[in-house]
Amino acid sequence: MTPPRRLSTEDINNIIEAQLDTWETAKRNFFALGDARRRPLSLGALDAAVQNNPARIRSTGAAVDAASIAARPCFLCRGNRPPEQFTIEWMPGWELLVNPYPILPVHFTVASASHTPQSATPLDMAVMAEAAPDLVFFFNGARAGASAPDHLHVQAVLASELPLMRLAEKTHPSSRPGILLSDKLGLDLPFHFVSAVITPDATGMRALTRMAGAFGVDADTGGADRGLVNTYFWIGPDSLLRAVAVPRRRHRPACYDAAPDKRLIISPGAIDMAGLLVAPRAEDFGRVDAASARAIYSDVAFADRLPDPVTQWFES
Repeated sequence: MTPPRRLSTEDINNIIEAQLDTWETAKRNFFALGDARRRPLSLGALDAAVQNNPARIRSTGAAVDAASIAARPCFLCRGNRPPEQFTIEWMPGWELLVNPYPILPVHFTVASASHTPQSATPLDMAVMAEAAPDLVFFFNGARAGASAPDHLHVQAVLASELPLMRLAEKTHPSSRPGILLSDKLGLDLPFHFVSAVITPDATGMRALTRMAGAFGVDADTGGADRGLVNTYFWIGPDSLLRAVAVPRRRHRPACYDAAPDKRLIISPGAIDMAGLLVAPRAEDFGRVDAASARAIYSDVAFADRLPDPVTQWFES
């Protein structure tokens, strides 16, 4: 594979500024982030937060059942994108796009050039992270927050913005390469995850293979499902490639379909699972506290311990 062009901080800023100069929708939503409210949530070892972002209702409320997906044009296919949206052919098979509905001031979507399903964590994320060391690249499994499960894509934000990345760097020292399971750390966590320090040797290659094959376990069927996982790749402060996988058990929490007086329209994707819960509705933002955040996380992920199939996969 031809290596992608390296993206510096200046390159990232220039791409976003050029896109906002020519696309009013993106410009309006990026500038609206300046008024987005955010409140910290102390969830044990995870310094999380909740953010009110009305523009994200498109993703949070997206209908992702098969009939709804079939009935709408794919908004990630080049022919269906707004004419104002820049397409940067950044690396073979992938197109770099500014996300017009951002959660954070730097927010990209990297879409497959071909219309193929969101089936499993793409190994190309490791290559992307090496080429853009300021960014963390993350994957929403088809049943783990993806609003376009029919089109393979990943997203990227600044790695410094996400609490889970900081926690992984703190609790998994680079002096211990390979895989680390968070339920072995004895920490108070709202959900458990798998961390990897990927060194350029056999240990690192094994860890990389395991992360690419990460999966969750369906709460209803007990079956392993690669669509029930969120994965992240980034370069740590020691210049080593890092990755985190959050195995999931459900797509949406119970509060999403609760009675109106108890309903919270929160549908966790990778950014939410990285410690920034997005609440598009102002009334939900006001009601989310540490207890309700823990309930959301435990509904969609594993709060007590990682399930045996996941543990066996990563420790085998």
